Parts: sequence; structure tokens; C-alpha cells
Amino acid sequence: MQHKYRLGIDAGGTFTDFILADRSGDLRIFKALSTPQDPTQAIRNGLALIEEETGITATEIVSNADLCINGTTVGLNALIQHKGARTGLIATKGHEDSIEIRLGHKEDGYRYDPEYPPARMLVPRYLRCPVRERVVSTGAVHTPLHEEDVRAACEHFLREGVESVAISFVWSVLHPEHELRAAEIVREMMPGVRLTVGSQLYPQVREYTRTSTAIVNAYLAPILSAYVEAVDGYFRSLGARNPVRYFQSNGGLALGSVVSDQSVYAINSGPASAPQAALYIGEPWDLKNIITVDMGGTSFDITLTRDGRANVSKNIDFLRYRIGIPMIQVETLGAGGGSIGWIDSMGLLQMGPQSAGSEPGPACYDQGGERPTTTDANLVLGYLNNDGLVGGRLPLNVEQARKAITADLGHPLGLSTEQAAYGMFTIVNNNMVNAIRRVSVERGYDPRDFVLNCAGGATGAHITALAREMGIRRVLVSKLASGLCAYGQIISDVKYNYMAPAPVRLEGADAAAKLDGLFNGLEDRGRRDLAEDGFGPDRISIRRSLDMRYVGQVHECTVDVDPFALDAAALEKLKTAFHARHEELYTYSEPGSVVEVVNVESAIWGRVDRPKRISVEKGKGADHALAGTRAMIFTADGVSRETPVYTGAKLGAGDQIIGPAVIEEVTTTVVIEPDWTAELHESGVYVLDYKG
Repeated sequence: MQHKYRLGIDAGGTFTDFILADRSGDLRIFKALSTPQDPTQAIRNGLALIEEETGITATEIVSNADLCINGTTVGLNALIQHKGARTGLIATKGHEDSIEIRLGHKEDGYRYDPEYPPARMLVPRYLRCPVRERVVSTGAVHTPLHEEDVRAACEHFLREGVESVAISFVWSVLHPEHELRAAEIVREMMPGVRLTVGSQLYPQVREYTRTSTAIVNAYLAPILSAYVEAVDGYFRSLGARNPVRYFQSNGGLALGSVVSDQSVYAINSGPASAPQAALYIGEPWDLKNIITVDMGGTSFDITLTRDGRANVSKNIDFLRYRIGIPMIQVETLGAGGGSIGWIDSMGLLQMGPQSAGSEPGPACYDQGGERPTTTDANLVLGYLNNDGLVGGRLPLNVEQARKAITADLGHPLGLSTEQAAYGMFTIVNNNMVNAIRRVSVERGYDPRDFVLNCAGGATGAHITALAREMGIRRVLVSKLASGLCAYGQIISDVKYNYMAPAPVRLEGADAAAKLDGLFNGLEDRGRRDLAEDGFGPDRISIRRSLDMRYVGQVHECTVDVDPFALDAAALEKLKTAFHARHEELYTYSEPGSVVEVVNVESAIWGRVDRPKRISVEKGKGADHALAGTRAMIFTADGVSRETPVYTGAKLGAGDQIIGPAVIEEVTTTVVIEPDWTAELHESGVYVLDYKG
């Protein structure tokens, strides 16, 4: 760290988390309720809370910080709620409906469901304007651009109050001149509009994916731009020496100007930092295979790292919209502390995805919520302290929790309040386990080969139950677990992705020369961009990937490789890597078949100095931290047992706890089920092992 502080801010659906690191190695976590109606207000509230607890003013922190980093759900929320900008599309004539045709089928999982409704279009039909122009698959111009069509589209958009425009033409990645000229006309006629050019944002083969990605970016750009302007302005008013960095869905940091122009990269920025934090936490044990689960107030997010690398997805349907850019794979479902329990038409108990959120919140928050939630169940089961969450700043009303569970679930199902609460706990766990399987088993990974890493304020109450169900025998719980994504931000690097189309078969010197030239061109551009951002050559690292397939296949798979000089002989290394990846994904390969590349990409990092690790002093024994006992329920019969409760702040390195037990940290509660043990490591990480 070059300056005194580093600040990470992660805005979630219920809480906004703050991690403050100083040069001495002290790291502290703070939480403020999120303010969806004005996300910047939560930042102000959080900094005020930090001043209240530490005496350090917001001005002192920001003016003495080497980095202030923000992970935001602004883009995600706008997409979920369909509250983006009024957007227009300029497309090749005859292709303006590609986003509605959607390759001729619904998303996976609903392909054969006639009752599943069509996705809501971000650009309505009357705002999709056709333009006469045509480029063919060789890159040759078949029909020149009719500029009058572009001008007519702009006049239409002006009449309709369009705020943002996306341009996407067929095969523009091989001949971008038509899109670039159309963009000049739009800027001339609509100087105040936000503009997204498909071949610049996502220069990859696949027309539908490129068009959809451009539309999502255009839809979110005015929202993210306004947010970035507000946050940057606020931090400048506090005396910031360096620009605010924003976390991207690709797992790296970027300047606000980049996020404003490439807003699609900020959709899932919060949970995308979890893999980096997980690997850093696992370093003392050289752990590279880690599944991180993050349960907050609203949602449950899962990420996976294998062999030290996070799963990255491209060309996926996210919230029903196809997005091509690389994103850390985050499996998300509505299973948070605020998830509501209800009875379906068949009389079965269900949990979520509806959530009580932060307003009114679970019934036990005593803020007007009347529906039973996961947090209410955990309180009735004895896992949570009646005195409240977040160090007692959020008191809990157990009677309100019991009343809600009994009225909505217990009486209708003929169960006691305790049995209904345990049923809620079990069902929400099963929902989460199924989601964990989607990022592990369904991608060819055995979860038993991984450790489970705890993130999020609500996860600790469920973590050993989840591990037990998955057959995972080791769990990591950092003292910073409830703000793990904010922690991941302050230890992450700047990262940009550079792409190019590369339709070429892996045969001969010409193919090798073409790929080598493309990669070198992308990487030279990346080095220049990072040099302008203050990174020297010794702080830049590169990772390459290629979208590859057997000739005749419709879909390709992504193969990651380290940079190496490409000649005809080196193509065999690419083929070998592709065969291995194909077999890993689909259980077979065809070494005798011809392999072709479709797209190439270089991910380029500018490495940032990391703050010091947490260091915990040697403990005096777990008994020193024993705060008493509490009646807790660990079985479906609803019978309670007195269970020891330990104060996390009083535990030291080497202290061991045998389950059942509970560890209460300021911002999270860790439930250790029977047959589990916990030991606090000097790095501030609880290591939980299954002994059953």
C-alpha cells in the first residue's frame, strides 16, 4: 500500500459492506443498510458509521487512501427491475428481430415449456430501426451502407425520446467500417445520447450474442454513468487523490470511465470478487479448489475456483438476456436471510425466491415485516443471538419470529413452531445445495474434491449443514466472511479483456501467423492502456483464451492457455489443450478431427499491491471465550439441546472448539453442527473439519 488506507465497498441487496485496511495490517469490517432508491446514500451512511466507531472521518480516509473500490448492484438491479434507459437499436435490415427470435429457442431449462413466457424486450419493436447494408462472412461488402437510413433512425429516436443507442450490423467484426460510420452520424445528430457500437464492445463472431450484449450495455449505460458520476464526485469532494475503481464482472478493477462505456461488465460486479478472496484465504494451506458460497439478506451466490482459477462464462443467458462478455460464473438464487417461507398449491413448504429484503425485513427485525423468513427460522432454532445482529445494532424480536412462523406455516402444516423452523432451514439448505451442484457436478467437478468457503453475513448459520449435504469435509470461515466480497475487492488487480474474431483452422504456418498477430496486437493494446494507468511492464500479466470447436460443430468451448510464441509446431499444443477441455466438458474427444478457432481473447492484469494479512495472536484456550449456552435445535423433531456459545473476538490462534457450538463474530454467526470441529488459524480463518 502506498498510502495509509484502502477502502472496499460492496453494495448488496440488504447490506452494503465496507472493508477498511490500513498500512499496519489492521482490517475492519462495517455494515450499513443498502439504500436501493439512492445507492450513494448507503456509502455516505457507511462512512458516517466508520467515523462513529473509529473517530476517523470520511475525508481523512478518502484523502489518505491509495484505492477506494466500489462493487455495485446498480446495473443488476436496473436489469432485474427493467428500469434501464429508453434504448434504440440500429441493425442490418432484416435482422432487427434477432433479439426476439433468440436463435429459435427459449433458454436452457425452459426449451420445451409452452407456458414459459417470452422475455421482455429491452428494445421494443418500434425502436428497432433497419438499415440497408450487408457484409458477408468473408468480410466483403455486399451492400454499401445507406446513410439516409441511419439519419432516419436518428430522427425517429429523437421524436421518441431515446436516451441510448446500440448499433449492431451483421459480420461487423470483420468489416467494422459501416458501424463506425453509423456511429459518427448518431453522434452528429444525437450528441447527448449514450452510444454502444457492437463491434467495439464485443468484437466476436455470433450476431445474436453481439447484438444482445450491445443492447444490454446501451440499456444500462446511462444508469451506470450517472452512478459513477455521483460516486466519483462525492469522493472528489472528500479529497480523493486517486480515481475510484469499480469492480467488474470479469473479476478485476476498472476506472469509472470504463464502467460508464462498458456498463455490461458491471452487472454482477459484487460477487465476482469472491474467488479472488477465497484463493487468498486458502493460501496458507495451498488450497486451489474452493467453492465459495455467499448468503446475504436477499440472495445466495456461488462461485468456484479450480486449480487456482475462477470459472469464467461467456455467451450465457443472464436474467434471460444473452451476454457474450467474459464474466466470473456466479450461480445466484433467491435464498437469503430474508427469503420468505410459504405453502404452495400442493400444500408443500417452500422457501423464496421472494424476499423481505431490508425493508420491511424479516419479522424478527420488528420493522413491520409479518412473513416468516430464513432469519426468523434461525432465530427460533437458537442459532442467532436475541440481542441482535451487527454487534447488537439490529436487535431481534424472537416472539415476532415465532408468531410469523406459527401463523403462516406451523398451524397450516400441523407442525410445532420449532419443527416448522427446522423445515424452513432444511428446505433453504436443499435449495442452496442444488445450486452448488450446478456450478460443480453439472460442470464435471466432484464437490468432494473442494473445500467450502463461507462468505456473507447469513452463511455461517448454514455452512456446516451445506458441507455435510455435499460430502465436503473442510470449511473455511474468515473473520471477514460477512464482507468477503468487499475484502476481495481490496486485494484484486486491474483487469481488462481484449477480443478479436479469428475464424481459422488450426493447420499450417499461415494459421499460426494469423493467431500470433492477433494475440500480439491485443496484448500491445492492453500494455498501452495499463501503462497510461500507471502500470510498468513488471506489473502486467497476461492470460489467453480461444473459442474452439471441431469443424462441423455448432458450438465452441473456451480453452485457456498461457502466452507462448505461435508457430506451426505450437498449434499442436493448442489442439492438445482443446481435446483435453472437450473431454472434460463432454466426456469424449476426437483427436483425429480437424479443429478450428472462432474467437480469441487476451485477459490482461495490472497487479496492485495487497494490504497485509490479518494476524491473530495465540489464544488462551476456547474456554476463555465461552460466553454461556443457548438452547438450539439440530434435528427435525424440534427438540433442543443446550449448546455452548463462544465470543469470536476472544478466540485466538490455535483455539479449538468441538461441535455442536456457535461462534459469534460481530457481523456473522457460525454454527458448528455435531461431528464438526473448528480451529482458529493465525490468519484469522476458522478451519472447520468434519469428524463424523
